[in-house]
Amino acid sequence: MPRFCDIALPESLVASVRAGDPDALEAVYAATAGSVYTLLRRLVRRPAIAEELLQETFVDVLEHIGAYEGRCPLPAWIRAIAVNRALMHLRSPWHRGLEWLDKDPGGPDRLPAPRDDVHAPLDAGLERALMTLPALTRAVVWLHDVEGLTHADIGFALGKTPSFSKSRLSRAHRRLRALLGRDAALVEGTPCTPN
Repeated sequence: MPRFCDIALPESLVASVRAGDPDALEAVYAATAGSVYTLLRRLVRRPAIAEELLQETFVDVLEHIGAYEGRCPLPAWIRAIAVNRALMHLRSPWHRGLEWLDKDPGGPDRLPAPRDDVHAPLDAGLERALMTLPALTRAVVWLHDVEGLTHADIGFALGKTPSFSKSRLSRAHRRLRALLGRDAALVEGTPCTPN
């Protein structure tokens, strides 16, 4: 799955999208939907919620494409919409009311299928460890360590202070080290980010 920074869209396609061309919108969806879903899946536990947020993200893209000014690459703009959608979901009282349903993160629908490569045990262990974290804490870890957002940006997006993000990240790293340290297949110094 390509990362957002690796998705290159031709200027002519972006211009067609801004003009509202449905074929161009479909091409942008095809180029970015997989990366958007992967991001959303890392921020929320339930695949159905990630799919719903994916749909809402692209509805927002369709509704607000006229507001896109081109100051950043279009995939980065779409990523920002997806992150905002996920964080709005995580902040909602509805989500907090149902969080007790997600106490067992090890169900078969919550982890990707094992792959036949040398990193599969590491990836599965890391995925399980991340899924044991509370939703907001997992979002802070993913947004900081993988997406590269600053503590100030994360705090602002969550309606909190940067120190909230820093303390959540510190506690999460301690917990992940403890959980991953028990797995004999993991090597000391293994990074906590995907390849």
